[in-house]
Amino acid sequence: MNHRLKALVVSSLAVSLAAGCSNSAGTQQPAASGGSEAKKGPTPITIMANLHTAEVPNPEIEKMIEEKTGTDLTLQWVPDGNYDEKLNAAFATGTLPQAVFLRNQTSLITFRDAFRNNQFWEIGPYLKDYPNLKNLDSKILNNMSVDGKVYSLYQERPWSRQGVIYRKDWADALGLAAPKTVDDLFKMAKAFTENDPDKNGKKDTMGITDRNDLVYGAFKTVSSYFGTPNNWGVKDGAIYPEFEDPAYLETMKWFQQLFKDGAINKDFPVTSKSDQQNLFTTGKAGIYIGSLPDVLTLHQKLSAVNKDAVLDVANHIEGPKGPGIWALPGFGSGVIFPKSAVKTEAELKDILAYFDKLMDPETANLLFYGQEGKHYTIKDGKALLTDDVKLWERDVKPYQALQVGGESTIKMLTSGFTLPVRTKAEEQVKDNEKFLIHDPTLPLDSKTYTEKGARLQEIIKDASYKFMLGSIDEAGFQKEVERWKKEGGAKIIEEFTASYKAVNQK
Repeated sequence: MNHRLKALVVSSLAVSLAAGCSNSAGTQQPAASGGSEAKKGPTPITIMANLHTAEVPNPEIEKMIEEKTGTDLTLQWVPDGNYDEKLNAAFATGTLPQAVFLRNQTSLITFRDAFRNNQFWEIGPYLKDYPNLKNLDSKILNNMSVDGKVYSLYQERPWSRQGVIYRKDWADALGLAAPKTVDDLFKMAKAFTENDPDKNGKKDTMGITDRNDLVYGAFKTVSSYFGTPNNWGVKDGAIYPEFEDPAYLETMKWFQQLFKDGAINKDFPVTSKSDQQNLFTTGKAGIYIGSLPDVLTLHQKLSAVNKDAVLDVANHIEGPKGPGIWALPGFGSGVIFPKSAVKTEAELKDILAYFDKLMDPETANLLFYGQEGKHYTIKDGKALLTDDVKLWERDVKPYQALQVGGESTIKMLTSGFTLPVRTKAEEQVKDNEKFLIHDPTLPLDSKTYTEKGARLQEIIKDASYKFMLGSIDEAGFQKEVERWKKEGGAKIIEEFTASYKAVNQK
């Protein structure tokens, strides 16, 4: 079998649909799992996966995975930029392959009606029959569920990577300890702005660098420090939006004061991520609030400008309600199984057996890190990736899109780092799990939210930035909240609350 021909990038709709029909499940042998008859040869499986790199991967690892799992894979690599387009087109024409990876959480939501209409296999009842799949986290499966039913396996992601990255050399120069509270963080931002932390005799530094993103920028993380719900809260059995919580208002006031004091970049509502990071890595700002693992990239870029710069990380920042950090759903992607391609329960069991074998530690390591000695080495029980980044990205990185489960459910290797602060960041990512704030609506449904939620959120985003910049007051912000409700928000609250009650009455 020519593996290079099998690993086609789907560049046009015609190719996508043709590939979706190839290697039909009709040739499947009886399932080997659950006491079925043994198959005479490898199980053929067609898979659609997201390609995050410029080129399809070297097929060497694919061959090794096939050997370890007893399968004959046909991988349809679809570039990330038009993945949803290809996925929706293949779904509409009934030409999806047997296993379909979703691009993200939003993609999962768009298929909810299809799940309810019995167009995909409900896999929840089968998981207990597999030695590895049965270990998947019930909390994450619940976050992916529809009406309490599980249709998708998941790719594990950390619950929360968020925290504070700051210039320790600046803090040391000003006699500041690591921030432990929102007040400490504010004082550090002010000091970095006003007290010449780089000791160049000029007032040319600022505290926080932020960007035009209320979620993955600084705002949502600081908001969770104040105790704001994660997108939605629950009070007296009813769902309510985060921006109606008093802690959300307190967070906006905190940022408004930073803005007035010049302790944050003045144009943060329109600043890109690259420009935000550039302010930090060129020595103009001393605090970056976002993904803690970003400390590695920030260190590398900053060191090229100032080899004496020292970075540190902090989490567990306490607000009025104690520590808290907003949580992601625990998964980055999922894989679903269309009944148009998987015709029988026996075929489904064969495919699930393949994904179960992917969770064997040796296979999981191969999928995630590559080949030992070539793509990574082991030091102190940790996997250290090769310095040849291009080799690893070409050979290994694409295959991570095929992962199921993760470190918490598989006894696989964990990543090691040569930079101590990057190791510390990883430790704090784990520590975040002790005080997570979850989104209660993840397993819930609101038709209006699916249709209008993104557009309506722009009303709140614009109003939040206007408040932080001082162009509207509390009354002006509340006026925009009422507008949000009138244009569909009230219906979303009603539908989420009804779904919440229905799910929790079961």
